[in-house]
Amino acid sequence: MRAVVQRVTRASVTVDGKVVGEIANGLVVLLGMARDDTEKDASYLVEKIAALRIFDDEKGVMNVSVKDVNGGMLVVSQFTLYGDVRRGLRPSWIDAAPPEVAEPLYDFFVEQARAIVRNVATGSFRAMMQVELVNDGPVTILLDSRKQF
Repeated sequence: MRAVVQRVTRASVTVDGKVVGEIANGLVVLLGMARDDTEKDASYLVEKIAALRIFDDEKGVMNVSVKDVNGGMLVVSQFTLYGDVRRGLRPSWIDAAPPEVAEPLYDFFVEQARAIVRNVATGSFRAMMQVELVNDGPVTILLDSRKQF
């Protein structure tokens, strides 16, 4: 499972012209699932993301988590995180989980996040979405449940 985590001052997801999820201060999590991911991968990532010390403390040092600042989390499914372009210019999606595998894992991740973070919003699984955000810093972190990077 892979995630691109961005610290934001605000973010929203729109589907068909309607806002379906939004947060103020917090994290946007673009989440991609591999075909052989499990709930263990999801649990590892959600705990890691919720505990990331990437918010400034009172001294202006990145030392507190989204939980500590009572921030929100906007979780957006993003199968393209498994696009492989090592051979050519058109991505291969062979490593991305099919929807019937990815959606339950996405739902599990969101459920686990809601147990930790006060405000969790989502996009719409398999929908064409427009994601708007103001990246704060900018701070962007890449995570992989298999610790590949």
